[in-house]
Amino acid sequence: MTEKIVVVGGGAGGLELATQLGRSLGRSGKAEVLLVDRNSTHVWKPLLHEVASGALDSRLAELDYRGQGARSGFRFIVGTLEAVDKDNKTITLAAIEEEGEEVLAPRTLNYDKLILSVGSVTADFGTPGVAEHCYFLDSTAQADAFHHHLLNEFLRVNQALEDGHDVTLDVAIVGGGATGVELAAELVHSVSLLSIYGLGHLTRDRLNITLVEAGKRLLPALPERLSQSVHKKLNKLGVKVLLGNPAKEAQKGQLVLNDGQSIKGDLMVWAAGVRAPDFLTELGLPTRKNNQIEVDSFLQAKGADSIYALGDCAACAIDENRFVPPRAQSAHQMADCLYKNIRRMQKGKAPKAFKYKDRGSLVSLSRFSAVGNLMQSKSLSMSIEGTLARYAYASLYRMHQRALHGWWKMLLVIAVDKLNHAVKPRLKLH
Repeated sequence: MTEKIVVVGGGAGGLELATQLGRSLGRSGKAEVLLVDRNSTHVWKPLLHEVASGALDSRLAELDYRGQGARSGFRFIVGTLEAVDKDNKTITLAAIEEEGEEVLAPRTLNYDKLILSVGSVTADFGTPGVAEHCYFLDSTAQADAFHHHLLNEFLRVNQALEDGHDVTLDVAIVGGGATGVELAAELVHSVSLLSIYGLGHLTRDRLNITLVEAGKRLLPALPERLSQSVHKKLNKLGVKVLLGNPAKEAQKGQLVLNDGQSIKGDLMVWAAGVRAPDFLTELGLPTRKNNQIEVDSFLQAKGADSIYALGDCAACAIDENRFVPPRAQSAHQMADCLYKNIRRMQKGKAPKAFKYKDRGSLVSLSRFSAVGNLMQSKSLSMSIEGTLARYAYASLYRMHQRALHGWWKMLLVIAVDKLNHAVKPRLKLH
C-alpha cells in the first residue's frame, strides 16, 4: 500500500518539503504527497514588509500551490486544519464558507505521516488595543490591507499639503527586530519615490516614523556593533528609535508607552515577538507556552507516532536552555532533514537527528543599505555591510526559489523579475 504523507502549511519549510517529496516519491508512485493550506498561493514571508510598503507587488511574487503541485508531483488541498485524530491517523479540515454560504463541508483526510508546518503569528502579549488598532504582517492579506491604507494616507496627506495645511504622515512601528527595522526603511524609500508619480508634496521631511523597541537595542540577533550601525542608519533616514520603553496600550491614532509618553500614529504596526498559532494547543499534542509543538531531535512530536513538526511552529531544543529560533533558515534546514529522514525510513534505515546550524542573520534597509553577520562556525563569524550584504540578503530568496524550481527555472524567474523591474512602476500605487 502506498504511503500517504500529508504536509499541513505551505510556508517556506512546508512547501519546500512537499516539493522535494513530490519530485522524489510522488511522481514515481512511491508515496502519495498532499499539501494542505488555507490559501491558494504562497509568498515568501520575509518579503511581506516589501508588499506592505508597495516595493513589491504580491501578485508578481506569489506562487500557485496547484501549479507547483502539478509540476512537482504532489496534490494540493485548500483547507484549514481543525482537528487531529492520532489513533485513527486522520485530520479534519474546517468547512470553507464565502459570503455566508458553505463552499465545502468539513472534510477528513487520512495519513501515514503528518507534518505540521503552519508557521507563526505575531504575539501582542495581551497588550490592550493592539488587535483593534494595529496592523500585523503575518500574511499576504494583512500586508495588502496595510498597503491599501498606506496609499489612502499618501493621498490624504499629499492633498492636505497641496491645499496649504501643515500636516505630516505619522507611522508608529512596535518591534525592533528584522520586520520592524526593514519596514521602517522601506517606508522611507516609498515616500522618496512619490514625486515621480505626481505626489510631490509628501516628501521625506513630512514623514514621521517612530520605531519602538522594548529592549536595550535593535536586532538582538546581530552583534552589538552591527545593531548600533543599523540604529545610526535609521536615524540618518529620519526614523526616530525609542529603546527600553515598551508600548503598554494602543488607542485610535496613538500608542501609549510604558512611561506615559504618547506616539501619534496614522498607521500603526505591531511587529514585536512571535508565537505559534493558538489552535495548535487544541490538537492533543504537547506544546510550550508560546504554542509551539514539542518535538524530539528527529522533529517528531513527543508522544505522537507518525506526526512531525517543522519551522516556526516546532519547539526543537538545541540544548537545555535554547530552542531553534523561528527563522526561514531554520524551516529550510528542518525541511531538508525531514525529507532525508523520510527517504531513509522508506529504505528501512534509521533516521538522523536534526542539528541546527546558525548561518547568521541579514537585515535589509531597503535600497539604502544592508547589514549582516555570517556564521562560518561557532567560533568564526564575518560581519558584512553595504553592497555585499545586499547581495547576500537577496541570495536568501533565490535559495528558496532554487529549492522550489531548480537552478534553471530559478534563473528564468530572476530574468522575469528583472524585466518586471524595468517595465513596472518602482512603487505599487494601486
